[in-house]
Amino acid sequence: MTGRLIGTRQAAWAAVLAVGLTSGSVIGGGAARADNDIDTLSAQQIADHSRDALLGVRSLHLSTHGHFGSGNPAPALDLTLDRDGNCNGSLDLGNHQGSARIVKRGNDVWVKPDEDFWKNQVPGRGSAFAAILNGRYMKSSADDPRLRGLVNGCDLKTFQKLVSDNADNDRGTLNKGRKTTLDGASVVPLTRLRDGRTLTLYVAATGKPYPLRITAQDGRANAVMDFSAFDKPVPTATPPPDQSFDINALLSRTTTPV
Repeated sequence: MTGRLIGTRQAAWAAVLAVGLTSGSVIGGGAARADNDIDTLSAQQIADHSRDALLGVRSLHLSTHGHFGSGNPAPALDLTLDRDGNCNGSLDLGNHQGSARIVKRGNDVWVKPDEDFWKNQVPGRGSAFAAILNGRYMKSSADDPRLRGLVNGCDLKTFQKLVSDNADNDRGTLNKGRKTTLDGASVVPLTRLRDGRTLTLYVAATGKPYPLRITAQDGRANAVMDFSAFDKPVPTATPPPDQSFDINALLSRTTTPV
């Protein structure tokens, strides 16, 4: 049961990160000079500043939505995470495949899948597990091998390493657009055309040059990754004991609900 559940999460992260940062990144490598007016810098210098700003944060909020050319919605994330491996948020698998709430604090992890998740990811037994949990979180320790994929996905350091490892993935010409606004924030858009896909990075034009949005668009794909709440702490609240159910107790139960 947990192998499929966690495997699905790993696939979701891989899809999101691939379109946002590896196959589709406009964040380039190399050092850039400091400048208070980022709009006067070259496209590559702005991309460098944005990459460095992203690599320097200790926590952030990440949200993703869209599709990657399959015609079906891709897994969507809405997650606040930090370098200590704490996270709080949700995952929606899309296409009525279900969703799950995720909370990780220290060495404890809580996961609350909805009924669609159980039904689609654990055929035959999902309804029984959903009935046993009865709206509660499934709880485990962070070192539980069955939840390793989830624990890794909650760690901002893993995300930042992917950015760093792919910093020199710069195929295609990088272009700078005119300064504009994005959700009320002043930004400089950078675009790159690669393999028929238009990739756009929106960099904050005031304050630190954080990447605020990455989009990937072509005739089939239309995906968006948003960043916010830089260096703001992950919420510390965790599910109370009466709303939690130990994962080992869950897996040892029969199909008779409580």
